[in-house]
Amino acid sequence: MIITTTPNLEGKKIEQYYGIVVGEAVMGANLFKDLFASIRDIVGGRSGSYEDELTNARKLAFTELEHEARAMGANAVVGIDIDYEVIGEKGSMLMVSISGTAVRAVDC
Repeated sequence: MIITTTPNLEGKKIEQYYGIVVGEAVMGANLFKDLFASIRDIVGGRSGSYEDELTNARKLAFTELEHEARAMGANAVVGIDIDYEVIGEKGSMLMVSISGTAVRAVDC
């Protein structure tokens, strides 16, 4: 499955548009309170464990996006957009949301 931020696929012709597909993953409770506290404490440093959690959430969202597109009969998703949002009571959760347009593309 080709997944791209571009609206078209070089060397391929989009022959069918299936519609918008979305993949979402929500990360839990106290992670971001801890994250923001850690950032304040670590000047210029990185937090590997939090980066790993964000990476896992993003991978899960991409997997859901691809699964939804395949279920529609698509072989590619174009124009994807990745968003990170703080949600929940007191901003205690992070949602990774990826959306794009599911398409069927063929070689030119």
